[in-house]
Amino acid sequence: MVSNPGTTAPFATLAVETRGRLYPEPESATRTPFQRDRDRIIHSGAFRRLKYKTQVFVYHEGDNYRTRLSHSLEVSQIARSIARLLGLDEDLAETLALAHDLGHTPFGHAGEDALDGCMDGFGGFDHNAQTLRIVTKLEHRYADFDGLNLTWETLEGLVKHNGPVITPGRGADELPRAIVEYAEQQDLELHSYAGLEAQVAALADDIAYNNHDIDDGLRAGLFSIDDLMALPLVGDVFREVLDSYPGLEETRIIHEAVRRLIGAMIGDVMQETQARLDRAKPQSAADVRHNDRAIVAFSAEMNEHNAALKAFLFERMYRHYRVNRSMSKAKRIVRDLFGLLHAEPNQLPPEWQAGCDGPEGMKTARRVCDFIAGMTDRFAIEEHKRLFDLHDPRG
Repeated sequence: MVSNPGTTAPFATLAVETRGRLYPEPESATRTPFQRDRDRIIHSGAFRRLKYKTQVFVYHEGDNYRTRLSHSLEVSQIARSIARLLGLDEDLAETLALAHDLGHTPFGHAGEDALDGCMDGFGGFDHNAQTLRIVTKLEHRYADFDGLNLTWETLEGLVKHNGPVITPGRGADELPRAIVEYAEQQDLELHSYAGLEAQVAALADDIAYNNHDIDDGLRAGLFSIDDLMALPLVGDVFREVLDSYPGLEETRIIHEAVRRLIGAMIGDVMQETQARLDRAKPQSAADVRHNDRAIVAFSAEMNEHNAALKAFLFERMYRHYRVNRSMSKAKRIVRDLFGLLHAEPNQLPPEWQAGCDGPEGMKTARRVCDFIAGMTDRFAIEEHKRLFDLHDPRG
């Protein structure tokens, strides 16, 4: 672990050495380039809409469940904590954490699966590529350019936070079109790893959703604390809390256990990452990018624990019949909307009709896809009512 948290490590991504923006702009007198990126994301329409986009539960099922917005804020907190301990640029790590889910559809992964199916034959749908489209093209806020004109380092981190996207087994011809098109304007070095700040944001995402899905699943009654006891690490932590606080109310038990689990996972990331830093000895962010594997990582043991937890959550939460029913309805809404709007693009709002190439056209498909992907859960539900309910006077 870095001996003096708060100092800048030699392998950090330095704001003063940014590769800049696609469209040159005067630098801010009061903010670093990465702080400016963060602020642009926070003020974007796509970020605000995360408030009403599903994490697991559709927004109307309860006010206490995570949404994409609350999840992104929790990821950013974890990412900043890890970045600070490693001596990285906290602002860049926070920026990437806040932006990582901008491209998600309404209704979580069910909505994404449905939209990807609708786009079969039209380039498909990928939420990471959609995030890139949003921040480089679809946000219309600035007078001089489309998108948010973020720094190279932020765009690189958004595209490559899970590792290189061009690999020996995957060429550029297999990438989502949005990534290929942008790479023709600005080389994001798709064959290399991203900086450590992006790697931190990716692991922070795993830590946040694993633990907070435990919290939401327990509160929703999809499984019980007893059901978790057979899981490695998770069961041990819950037993530890129950033994330490006999008679404590369940909501506090859950919070205390989840808090300890997050701490345990962060501690594991720090230990494994430090071991990999000691072996790789990177002296710059460039050394990180050209390393032969990710440097920020869980240990093998923690990966096994997480795999067991994910398998449990998949079976007991993500495929619970109550969630299945909700997600089945969600998929029908997405398919219905796409089918109608693709066949009848004159039903789109006027600003979205621009760029279409007629009923069932290729360009129309992408415009409809962008329109639906940007919807919140509640807007999609209401739009479906307006278009399909013959008795809805708002049609």
